[in-house]
Amino acid sequence: MLFNPLPTRNPRPLSFSRTLVAATLATSLAAVGLTLGAAESGARAGDEETKTLDQLYAEAKAEGGRLVVYAGGDWKDQQDDTKEAFEKRFPGIKVQMVVDYSKYHDARIDNQLATATPVPDVVQLQTLQDFPRWKREGVLLPYKPAGFGKVHDGFKDKDGAWVATNVLAFGAAYNRDLVGKDGPRSVRDFADPQWKGRIASAYPNDDDATLYLYSRYVRKFGWHWLTAMAENTEFLRGSDSAGNRMADGKKAIGLGGWVTPDAGKDPAATTVGMLPDTKDPFLAWGQREAILQDARHPAAAKLFLNWQLSKEQQTSDGWSVRTDVAPPAGLKRVWQYENANVDDFPRFMRDRAAVERLRRQMTVYIGEVRGEPTPGHLGTHPGR
Repeated sequence: MLFNPLPTRNPRPLSFSRTLVAATLATSLAAVGLTLGAAESGARAGDEETKTLDQLYAEAKAEGGRLVVYAGGDWKDQQDDTKEAFEKRFPGIKVQMVVDYSKYHDARIDNQLATATPVPDVVQLQTLQDFPRWKREGVLLPYKPAGFGKVHDGFKDKDGAWVATNVLAFGAAYNRDLVGKDGPRSVRDFADPQWKGRIASAYPNDDDATLYLYSRYVRKFGWHWLTAMAENTEFLRGSDSAGNRMADGKKAIGLGGWVTPDAGKDPAATTVGMLPDTKDPFLAWGQREAILQDARHPAAAKLFLNWQLSKEQQTSDGWSVRTDVAPPAGLKRVWQYENANVDDFPRFMRDRAAVERLRRQMTVYIGEVRGEPTPGHLGTHPGR
């Protein structure tokens, strides 16, 4: 399936006074947090969780049976499958999944922290650069779910401040019924006039992951490729909007959004994903997840992370973040693909000045982002 809305999991700098306080108290708070967290979870400081899911479930029910998650995504209902699966597995625990673009969630979380009004217990976002900063500021709970030691090193913080629980991938795909025998063999082909009006893409200047993907295309194919390709393309807000247009038969090609690694393996499938079989660049990353230090439902938050990282969940679909879970049939582990850019994307996200320069360059070529955000306008404290 192309652009599968996989279960997905963003703050600007805090005020100077809050940053100063965080810096002066970070050491003592971290020490206290680690000690208390270990005592509550039944593990020594720095160790993985030792309690079973059933034991953690009992603690979450005793705590009140509620959980609020801020999840990066494109549509209000994008996390419904995750919500339903979790609540079915753990009856009596009600989880509220608040989906918005990660770049709005991180600003929202920063504002809530600055005003001492935090809402989410768990944050799972694409804005990878935020998690090391939040760790330095002492606002994340150090915690290592069971199986933490089996997570690929690039997908976790060594101290347990955050851990990736899902591998997400962005790339290109086409509708087999609409391209016929002349299907594109490379993203380079998207600049050909035969595709004029037949391509849909997420705006690269709206979403950092799509921006990074386009930067790899430009590096390989040149800016002249973008000029020609943009003339063939309808740009949309939302990372899976282009894929939905393609899957619905309204466009032949979808670019710049979610793609599942097994796309195109089924000869009867309508959609064909162009990864990782081609030599084209694509993008895969671990969607980072963390518990806030001031979470109102820490027991439910720990249950949620342990469930997501469990083999029960990690073997359900696509690439796993765990080294002891096999990749989809016929594929390597995602970090073994050089053209997946697994290690380079976090570096890209950290250099915000470079990101903004590139965003402006893309805007010169394709124009300003148009349209309302696909999740709607959620305000400052959704889920409260």
